[in-house]
Order: sequence, then structure tokens, then C-alpha cells
Amino acid sequence: MTAVTEVRRSTRSGAIGLVGAAVNGAFGFVLTTVIVRTFGADGSGALFSVIGLVTIVGAVCCLGADTGLMWALPRRRAARLLPLAVLPTLGLALLVAAGGIAAAGPLSRALLDDPAGAGLVRLAFAGVPVIVAATVLLAAVRATRPVSAYVAVQFVLVPVARPALMIAAVAAGGGVLLGFGGWLLPMAVALLVALALVAAPLGIGAGASLRPEPADWPWFWGFALPRAASVAIDASSMWIGVLLTGALATQAEAGVFAAVGRYALAGLLIMQGLRVAVAPQLSRLLGAGQRHDAAQVYRRTTLGIVLLSWPAYLMLAVFAPAFLALFGAEFRSGATPMAVLAVAMLVNVGVGLVQTVLLMSGNSRGHLLATVAGLTLNVVACLVLVPRHGALGAAIAWSLGIVCENVLAAVLARRALGEALFGRTLVVSALAVTGATGVAAAIGTLVAGRGLPGLAVALGITVAGCVALLADRRVRAALATVRHQLRRNNP
Repeated sequence: MTAVTEVRRSTRSGAIGLVGAAVNGAFGFVLTTVIVRTFGADGSGALFSVIGLVTIVGAVCCLGADTGLMWALPRRRAARLLPLAVLPTLGLALLVAAGGIAAAGPLSRALLDDPAGAGLVRLAFAGVPVIVAATVLLAAVRATRPVSAYVAVQFVLVPVARPALMIAAVAAGGGVLLGFGGWLLPMAVALLVALALVAAPLGIGAGASLRPEPADWPWFWGFALPRAASVAIDASSMWIGVLLTGALATQAEAGVFAAVGRYALAGLLIMQGLRVAVAPQLSRLLGAGQRHDAAQVYRRTTLGIVLLSWPAYLMLAVFAPAFLALFGAEFRSGATPMAVLAVAMLVNVGVGLVQTVLLMSGNSRGHLLATVAGLTLNVVACLVLVPRHGALGAAIAWSLGIVCENVLAAVLARRALGEALFGRTLVVSALAVTGATGVAAAIGTLVAGRGLPGLAVALGITVAGCVALLADRRVRAALATVRHQLRRNNP
């Protein structure tokens, strides 16, 4: 398969991933707005804390099996890999759930500073097996089905259902407990859908063997187990800050940091959408030794991420007060933490899918090294900064961890590809985007300040600039090429 064909495939899949990411991001903001507007800073702090708890625990219980399936199934499409991944993770999740339910009282007092929150903690741990099973099976869907199937479930079904169910819970007179139930239920539905989607491609029910071979265990888990720690760290990156802020400062500060983090993570949805699209492709190329083709796919994807994400983060840094105004007056203090995180995210998206390159090349240990370094710096900085600076301290700590992890991962990804990660096109494009967005933001700030009017002016200038670019023949030709690639059938 030629490099042009590989790039065409990544372009088409990437477009689908971006559409899903847009839907996911939009409804993620709807969900966050519903939470903070309904429960306030204190209530949303408790709810975000328990969401962080179940996210971290679920990631630990997955044992890296979800990424393991993403790496293994493009190489060996065999049904017997599914129980190899599901049974150990589900067994561990059930044990952890039982322990968490038994210890709900002490955990509630430590994390939520509220003895009455034990019911919330119990419900969170009861949902861990569902989250783990759904996560692993959705990874199998992602590796065996067209990207549109995974996007429909993970990026559309789940994020759309969550705010709808939470609004219904509030309308029915429910509190935080019932609201969290609305957050959890869509994962149970996703579990059933994923099970149905993965059966046919793997031949389940059509005679395919579900009994793993002895050699499958060391081959699969030799990759997955190092990823187990790093995936837990990935999931913990923001939520560890929420939990530590709630424990070392106040639930109100934790709520502010969680709301700020929602905005910071929103820009990553573009990168996440493209990662969903190209990860199986990178696994196949790197597994076949086609490093040059993999490098071309990586560079093209990184260029798209920078062009689409950097303007958003620059606007987020400058107009943080305007964005936080959507959440209410209680969250105005998050403007400076948001600006700090937005700058750190420029580094995160600027290096592109370096973590994906590491994992799909089989170097899960290298990825673990980078994530451990980032989390260690994050936690240490939180312990030092959060008691005195609250949400701002948590934002600085997370930013340090982000930069540390991505720099190390970029160095290791360069070795995996055997080629330079960045070319002249990316550097020039990044500078052009920064300059153009900076001019628009400066004009908006000078004319109308950093609030909503200033943001509106800056966005208007940006849109006008994008329309003006269409007068350039080279821009129109590039868009026509992309449109042609999207219309072509996947080879």
C-alpha cells in the first residue's frame, strides 16, 4: 500500500473522528454547564471528585487491555484475544468494586469531607465493572470496525445521553446521587452496543475459537501491563488535581479547577478524534516496518491538530473570563488557572500523537516512563502549591506535568519513527496561526476587553480572515484535494 494511499486513508478516517470529537466536545460543555449551574461550586466539586475517582479506578482496572487490543487486533484478528483481555480486567474490577463499597464511609470523609456522601461513593464503585467492560469492548470495536462505529458510540451516544439523563434527574427532584446515576447509565448502554458490534468482525457465534492459546498470554500482556500503569496515569492527569484540591484546599476550589479543566481538555478532542482514526493504521504500518509511511501519517495528522487546536487555546488563554462567565460568578477566579493550562496545552497538541506512536510501535515501557515522570511532577507540585494557591496551584502543577511528559514522549517517538517529527511546513504553519490569532485577540481585547464582547470581536475577525483565505488559489486547491480524498472509498 503506497504512502499516498495511507495518507488518503488517514484523511478520511480523521474527518470522521473530528466530527465525533466536535459532538463530544459540545455535549461535554453542556454536561459541565448542567453540573455547575445546578449544583454550584461545592456540589459540582463533590460530583467532579467522584467522577475523577471512578475514572482513575476504572483506568487502573483496565490493566492496559484496551490499548492492548488496539495494538494486537490489527496484527492478529482473532476472537480468542477478547476473553484474554476482558476476563482478567472484569475480575479485578469486581474485586475493587467490592472493596470500595465496603470502605465507602472512610473514603467519603477523606475525599468529599462529607459523611453523607457514602452513597455516592458506593454508586461510583458499583459502576466500575461496567466502565471497565465497556472500555475494553469499545477498544475492540475501534480496532475491528470502521472508525464511524466507535465514534457513534463513544463520541455521540455517551456524551449526548449524559446531560439529557442528568437534566431528567434534576427535573425529577434528584440530587447529586441521582445526577451521578445519569452520568453512569450511558456506559451500561455502550457496553451492550459494543458487545453487539464486536461479535461479527471477530466471528463470535460463527465458530471462532474463544480459547486463548498459551503463547497469546505473554505476547498480549507483555505489551498491556506496562500500559496499565501509564493509562491510569493518563486518566489521572486532571482528576488527581481535582481530588488533591478537594482534600488539601476546599470542594469549591476543586469545582473551579474541574470546570477550568473541562475547557483545557476540550481542545484535545481534536487530537483525540484523529487519534481514534489513525491509531490502528499506525499499529499496522509500524508492525510491518513501514516507518517512513507511518512518519508521513504522523506529520500530516500533527499539522491538522496544530491548525485546528492552537487558535482555540490562544483564545482560551486571552479570553478566559469570557468562557468562565458561562458557568456563573462563582467560577470567575478560574481565569488565571485557565490561562496557565491553555499555554501548557499548546505544547501538548504541538507535539501531536507522540504517545500514540510510542504505543503502536510496541514501546509501552517508554510511554510509561514519560507518564510516570509527568505524574510525579504533577503530584509533587500539587502537594506544594495547592494548600496555598488552590485551583491556581493545581493548574500550575498539571501544566508542569504536561510539558514534562510530552517532551520525553517526543524524544522517544523520534526514535520509533527514525525520522524527524517536525518539518518546515509545521513550523511555518504554527507561527502563522499564532500570529494571526494573536492579532485578532489583541484587537478584540483593545476594542471590548477580555469579556464576551471582546471574544465576539476576536472571533469575528478570525472568521473574516478565514473567508479571505479562500481567495488564495493554493488554499482552494488544498481544500479540493482533501474533499477528493474524503469522497474516495477506503482501500
